[in-house]
Amino acid sequence: MSKALFGTDGIRGVAGEYPLDPATVFCLGQALGELVARQAPEPEVLVGMDTRESGPWLAGQVAGGLAERGVRVRSAGVITTPGVAYLTRTGAFVAGIMISASHNPYQDNGIKVFAHSGYKLDDQEEHQLEERIFAGLAAQVEAAPHPLCLDAFLAARYLDYLAATLPGSLQGLSTVVDCGNGAASELAPRLFERLGAAVEAVANTPDGRNINLGCGALHPEQVRRRVLAAGAHLGVAFDGDADRAVFVSRKGQIVDGDGVLLMAARWLLRRGRLPGPGGEPLVVATVMSNLGLERALEADGIRLLRAPVGDRYVLEGMLRTGAALGGEQSGHVIFRDYATTGDGLLTTLRVLEIMRESGTDLDELVAELKVYPQELVNVRVQQRKPLAELPAVAAVIEAAQTAVGASGRVLVRFSGTEPVARVMVEGPDRKRVKEHAARIAEAIRRELGE
Repeated sequence: MSKALFGTDGIRGVAGEYPLDPATVFCLGQALGELVARQAPEPEVLVGMDTRESGPWLAGQVAGGLAERGVRVRSAGVITTPGVAYLTRTGAFVAGIMISASHNPYQDNGIKVFAHSGYKLDDQEEHQLEERIFAGLAAQVEAAPHPLCLDAFLAARYLDYLAATLPGSLQGLSTVVDCGNGAASELAPRLFERLGAAVEAVANTPDGRNINLGCGALHPEQVRRRVLAAGAHLGVAFDGDADRAVFVSRKGQIVDGDGVLLMAARWLLRRGRLPGPGGEPLVVATVMSNLGLERALEADGIRLLRAPVGDRYVLEGMLRTGAALGGEQSGHVIFRDYATTGDGLLTTLRVLEIMRESGTDLDELVAELKVYPQELVNVRVQQRKPLAELPAVAAVIEAAQTAVGASGRVLVRFSGTEPVARVMVEGPDRKRVKEHAARIAEAIRRELGE
């Protein structure tokens, strides 16, 4: 079933342009209203957003479509994506909408839709929405924004929940928190200070255009400098909607999602909370996770199940196998006992809890993770064409796979959110890894490049 609007993480594009133009967003509100109108006597949908300047008007358009179908809208204001998921499943909301483009620059935005369960809509539900959206566009409906009713207590409820997941306090722990000028800008410092940690917040002054700009999870260098200068116990950097987190150790080591999965898996295993099929401990990651993570987990008798890239596919694998832990190298980590999606704030609490209980720092907790050299190259493309239909590209990929053999991996895929082909080569020899990745990227650039 093909989808023209929804990618791996909702609808995403340049704000103001199709599919994030006023008419399409209004029709999305109408379409969702039609789907949920019968789920409650007075259906209500929750809307949250990150700090992009386009967020309020996009929220107004989707609220207008919902209101036109008789569905009320309540706004949580600026809040994280996992915050919307939590409030949707624990409140009286028939659905939740998050307006964010995650790690993308401010010009972009996106719309993610959650069912009352707190899970993102499945493919069939998204397809139903698309049919209704296209019908509305064909009828040339007139977009009419609707004012939002802000409920300031919703974000507080979310923080109350997060705080309640941590036994004891964080007294004596110092942290540097890079909020990415995004959704975590006010929430993260407030949460960690409430729990007793000493917090130095950076990139927490959003202006609508500086979200992810040289800061946050894609740019952990800033928080690394501050950790080393302050001698802090831990640094953490969030992306724009704070569903992912990247960490910095006291010695300045950058620890991504693979490192978090290793330390969390061992922690859960010791507590008998790492289930899997037939009683075998299991962690779900993606094809992008480093081979070193797989080897380190194997040493503890933990199997790594790889899913396609995207936290929704990680979650599908977790639900299918009963796994309690899964995530992506990029920093999305799902603790299924606590949440239905990746949550950077929740992940940070678990990392701090593990450090506190073990009495060790992050460097020691990930010391046994031998990271294999991994080269990532992004190639902007004009179209997504099956690579098997490009003989020159397929030949270079096959040659690289043969060269790295069982000691490495080659992965080439198209991004689900950007016009980009992503090339990943992994192996024990950094020089050869870089050479193979460069050859593959150049072959794709010749065939499909802009």
